[in-house]
Amino acid sequence: MADFSLTHSLSGFFAPTRFEADVVDCVVTGTIPPELDGAFYRMHGDWLYAPKFKDESSLSADGYISMFRFRGGTVDYRGRYVKTERYCRQLAARKQLYGYYRSPHGDDPEVRDTDNPHLRTAANTTPVVLGGRLYATKEEGLPYELDPNTLETRGPTDFDGTWPSQTFTAHPKRDPFTGDTLAYGYESTGLASNDVHVASFDADGRVTWSLDFQVPYSSMLHDMALTENYVIIPGGGTVTSMERLEAGRPHWAWDAKRPSYYAVIPRGGRSEDVRIFEGPERSIVHTANAWEEGDTLVMDAPIASGNTWPWFEDVDGAAFTMNGFTLRRVKLDLRGNSLAAQESELFDRDVTSFTRIDERFLTRPNRYIWVQYADPDRPFHAALPDDPRLRPVNCYGRFDVIDGTMLPYFVGPDHVLQEPVFVPRSVDAGEGDGWVLGTAHNLVEMRSELVILDATTMTECGRVILPFRNAYQVHAIWASASDLAFD
Repeated sequence: MADFSLTHSLSGFFAPTRFEADVVDCVVTGTIPPELDGAFYRMHGDWLYAPKFKDESSLSADGYISMFRFRGGTVDYRGRYVKTERYCRQLAARKQLYGYYRSPHGDDPEVRDTDNPHLRTAANTTPVVLGGRLYATKEEGLPYELDPNTLETRGPTDFDGTWPSQTFTAHPKRDPFTGDTLAYGYESTGLASNDVHVASFDADGRVTWSLDFQVPYSSMLHDMALTENYVIIPGGGTVTSMERLEAGRPHWAWDAKRPSYYAVIPRGGRSEDVRIFEGPERSIVHTANAWEEGDTLVMDAPIASGNTWPWFEDVDGAAFTMNGFTLRRVKLDLRGNSLAAQESELFDRDVTSFTRIDERFLTRPNRYIWVQYADPDRPFHAALPDDPRLRPVNCYGRFDVIDGTMLPYFVGPDHVLQEPVFVPRSVDAGEGDGWVLGTAHNLVEMRSELVILDATTMTECGRVILPFRNAYQVHAIWASASDLAFD
């Protein structure tokens, strides 16, 4: 029985939706740029059955993928659940079977498998295109391949036995200059392990190089940055142990005494070549870009100086206080005597951690970063649940890291915005010449809307209107006909 009233506190717009849908020739306001030909894929977390505990994080919600298919100035919508093993077993039992996020010891006996925790993945974080195929990914397990047109689930993959890790990152990075995709899995050998597996895939999705190494302590390694010759994986703050997992507690806790760290892995290198740089207490969830300046690695990212995870208890019992993200620059000197990371702030405005760039400039110095933020000086006519992470995120900003300016877009007083994605106008267009796509929750009209902006002016071209609300989005990507085979 799907009774959410006992344990699930979110309501109104943020209540689970629990349906799949198709909308042909969506209602549009303004104009859809006819040059847009491809699909805007989004991953959502949408509970099929209510979580067992009121303090469960949304990280465990069931994976749902949606697609806005653009062609000829029109847009079709499709949304489907990812039919993971977790989803199918819950549906068969007609109830929630799984305990806290990444904590299999609290699962019901019929699904409990502490030796294979990756089998309980919700596959709810990022749509990924790799080797001409579409995957739903989440860092706690293996990717699930999906049909790029129907969104039906084809099943999990270990890439024909070439991926030995139990886990696969939700944020692989494709080098636009070589066509290679770099990926990793942390806790690769099992729960609470310090083991990380890193590999490179060629354009056809074949593994061409890999290595394994250990981090100083097991921490959430959610994203990575890529330069011409290195992979950078930041971590820190979140901690786990077999003791807390065996007690049935959520996977992560926050330890302010732990330093942040940056694993630097030479592309094509050996395990013994990996170096670990350290910094102060930090929360680094996502990265924007990285590149090399001589013997120095430079990485731009939204970084917070303390805990950003209200669902993860403090190991010392401290009350949760939300720490804001700001865009900062980290430098790692490969030839110096110090392994200390050097950090500076690029902008002092609080932003979300969902930064995106013109990905044709990945691994090279770039100028623009797009990210959403909450502007308290703008009007807000709606209401949000009482949650420290929920703010009226009502603006997109194009942050210029060269001249230090920001160009804003305000979505309106009834909306909150999801992650922006940049789409270039053409393959040879200049940096930032194209469109920004992002979905908005219309909290008053109880519907989801896709906004299309001219990225050079941050002005709205058009808006796609759905006749219903989507569950919250995690990440999104744009895929063109050169990326996937569309009908």
